[in-house]
Amino acid sequence: MKDTVHLIEQRLNEGKFTQHVVVNVAKIVHMQTDSVLAESVNACDVINIDGMGVVFGARFLGHDVPERVAGVDLFHELLKMSAKRDFPVFLLGATEDVVTKTAEKVQLLYPNLKVVGFNDGYFFGKKEGEDEEAVVDKIRQSGAKLLFVAITSPKKENFINKWQDKLGVDFVMGVGGTFDVVAGKVSRAPVWMQKNGLEWLYRVIQEPGRMWKRYLFTNSQFLLLLLKAKFLKK
Repeated sequence: MKDTVHLIEQRLNEGKFTQHVVVNVAKIVHMQTDSVLAESVNACDVINIDGMGVVFGARFLGHDVPERVAGVDLFHELLKMSAKRDFPVFLLGATEDVVTKTAEKVQLLYPNLKVVGFNDGYFFGKKEGEDEEAVVDKIRQSGAKLLFVAITSPKKENFINKWQDKLGVDFVMGVGGTFDVVAGKVSRAPVWMQKNGLEWLYRVIQEPGRMWKRYLFTNSQFLLLLLKAKFLKK
């Protein structure tokens, strides 16, 4: 976490555009069949491991991964840094109610933070690109230096990759369901579940009807990928 924040702050100081993404089990599984998503992720300048499943998997394959960098935690660390450095931010995604509450909450948490704009994530119209371009213009005109995008995958990764040159920001990060957590719509798993890779189970308990099939599929596919990589590699 410390290294990531330092690297991002350094790139901001140097005026280098930074596209950031976190990966979890589900995203890695979908990247195997979704070439556009894979291209969008691989185009990023900074890639962090969010899910403990990926940390455990990487260690299983012999990689030295010290810790996960959870998107919601990095979001807060970057807001602290932005408040301290007077960097303006823009919040994009979730419902209008959730993103409004998120903007209000972070302003309370970090009084010196400049939230120069926010917009919900339901702007993908029937005519491809039309509504997206209007939102991109809004972001660019806000004068934001950092942009946080809370839209589901693969929409957020593809949106960021598609419009990065026209956003007018120096840093952009997809933050998934972070706004829902910050706004109090959903709660995070207990710390012991986070550390032991059981956040997926907590989400299944919270939303069993929607989540159990998703995690059954992605977790089993990821395990298969790991076994192939471990025992069938040449």
